[in-house]
Amino acid sequence: MGTDVVIIGAGAAGMMCAIEAGKRGRRVVLVDHAEKLGEKIRISGGGRCNFTNVNTRPEHFLSANPDFCRSALARYTPGDFIALLGKHRIAWHEKKLGQLFCDGSAQQIIDMLKAECDDANVQWCMPAKVNSVEKRERFVVATNRGKFDCQSLVLASGGLSIPQIGASPFGYRLAEQFGLAVTPLRPALVGLTFAPETLAQFADLSGISVDAIVSCNDASFRENLLVTHRGLSGPAILQISSYWRPGLDLSVNLLPDRDALEILESTQASEKLLANVIGEFLSQRFAQRWVEFNFENQPVKRFNEPQLREIAGRLHDWRIRPSGTVGYKKAEVTLGGVDTRELSSKTMEARKQTGLYFIGEVVDVTGHLGGYNFQWAWASGHAAGQAV
Repeated sequence: MGTDVVIIGAGAAGMMCAIEAGKRGRRVVLVDHAEKLGEKIRISGGGRCNFTNVNTRPEHFLSANPDFCRSALARYTPGDFIALLGKHRIAWHEKKLGQLFCDGSAQQIIDMLKAECDDANVQWCMPAKVNSVEKRERFVVATNRGKFDCQSLVLASGGLSIPQIGASPFGYRLAEQFGLAVTPLRPALVGLTFAPETLAQFADLSGISVDAIVSCNDASFRENLLVTHRGLSGPAILQISSYWRPGLDLSVNLLPDRDALEILESTQASEKLLANVIGEFLSQRFAQRWVEFNFENQPVKRFNEPQLREIAGRLHDWRIRPSGTVGYKKAEVTLGGVDTRELSSKTMEARKQTGLYFIGEVVDVTGHLGGYNFQWAWASGHAAGQAV
């Protein structure tokens, strides 16, 4: 079957690209191996889809080329997506840090994108397995539901995160088939694990949350840190996981709004145990275990001034080394991807192969937690949709 554009991957980026291309009168076929449309959208944001962030700026994205995302993000903004929600009368609300969520459910976003695709006369081919892709005069995409030849081929196949809902390395392999470089891949926005000896100290505190500043590799985030049965999670840890590398320590400021030394010195004459003093500002159970892990739990009056300074310093700069991550099964996104040096930042087209485009998570652009990765999907999909 001949068509103008084939898009492999009917997720956020793929559907946005299809909508824009279809509105321009291009004949578009969307191919996806999943039986259900938009599963990653459906499970996002606790089922309410954190669909964008009003604070979107290039500095909220990681890439080997931090400037690559600027063009697409400037041409399709959070305001543009909000206007699309308005057209479909989808109610939304803002949570902390500029994060926007549906009042109802993420299914509203999927239904909206499906309706927009249908209005743009996009054809659907799903579930369908892509068996091969070749470039002759045009691209030939062979699937278990027939062959499609097209002028433009768009890869919106996502990354490796959450394989249980269909994630695969397909897009990276296709990039390499056409001679494009792929940067190293790692799970990101993901929980971190502890080695057994560290886990033994903290595992029974699973579920305890602490407001903290977590730092690593010149990046810092202040949000909740959550103790889990495998190590650490929570928003602060998910954010810093994109910057952490094996062998590096995390620096955790457990009292970001307090002067720990002032607290300790003000109780220096007290018979209160150290854990009880710290437990007034942190979870008592966490404080107890943290003190046992780092110091001797005795009355504050028994510590001398240098010791109090050391305790205060550790409260503001607790060093802990994760052993790894919980992996792609739990990661929200994949860090790394098709090297941005291979692509046009304006159109997402491969420089070495006319008519071949890469958008969304498969590209080496990874957003922070909080709606940024969806905004990159909308923006990159829109950019390619204007060009194919």
